[in-house]
Amino acid sequence: MTTDPATSAPVAFLKGHGTENDFVIVPDPDNTLDLPPAVVARLCDRRAGIGGDGVLHVVRSAAHPEARDMAGEAEWFMDYRNADGSVAEMCGNGVRVFARYLQHAGHTTAGDVAVATRGGVKRVHLAKNGDVTVGMGRALLPEEGVTVSVGGRSWPARNVNMGNPHAVAFVESLDHAGDLSAEPPYTPAAVYPDGVNIEFVADRGPRHVAMRVHERGAAETRSCGTGACAVAVAAARRDGTDPLVTGVPVEYTVDVLGGTLVITEHPDGEIEMTGPAVIVAEGRIDPAWFAATRA
Repeated sequence: MTTDPATSAPVAFLKGHGTENDFVIVPDPDNTLDLPPAVVARLCDRRAGIGGDGVLHVVRSAAHPEARDMAGEAEWFMDYRNADGSVAEMCGNGVRVFARYLQHAGHTTAGDVAVATRGGVKRVHLAKNGDVTVGMGRALLPEEGVTVSVGGRSWPARNVNMGNPHAVAFVESLDHAGDLSAEPPYTPAAVYPDGVNIEFVADRGPRHVAMRVHERGAAETRSCGTGACAVAVAAARRDGTDPLVTGVPVEYTVDVLGGTLVITEHPDGEIEMTGPAVIVAEGRIDPAWFAATRA
């Protein structure tokens, strides 16, 4: 990375969201921008910055050391950062918005596109009706779970890994999750040494659930794509509809605060997530702002 934003031209950005999980999109094909955690956190600040649940740093795979070995499969790398500036392995809603940006910028058209992430290469389908479907890979189900506690109530939480860690707790009411601005306590903490995304899930009908989520590094968000997948996987095991056992695909509708996602798990374990992705604005960031943030 060689460009100093303090002395370069204004930096382009866009704003997008997937079921109201919103992101600051920073196109940087040649990976020349320095985006330390303090700058990312400031970009995501809803009062002092642009505001978002995370940053989608758009880089060509060949130009990023973490993605060069994926360049043969995917031209573009989603260098995803949480709102606190920390690096994340994957973001399901972020991948959909990332693909929508590639279409918006003319890098791809409706149809299929591959996106490199720290969680591997994700296959994305941009439908003509506006929906975006992402191949999310397979879930891992570590045996050791945790107990999550809020306001005197406790629930066992299923351990599901979607390229990032999740703890899924089924509750009678989403109100029982309380205030999710802070991470709910869980034990044993050693199960998730790098932190965890925690989903609280209530039933709405057959193969239909609703969730709230505390995302690691971002507090409560309006939606979490990997979280919705983890919830569907946990629900299928709870409901006895595990497609790896039945040999039949299973589809769950997952309501999030910002909309609805449809999650399909296939008998081979592959999971697909379908939902909207919208670009809402674009503009320029004053390079002096970068300098002040980094000072």
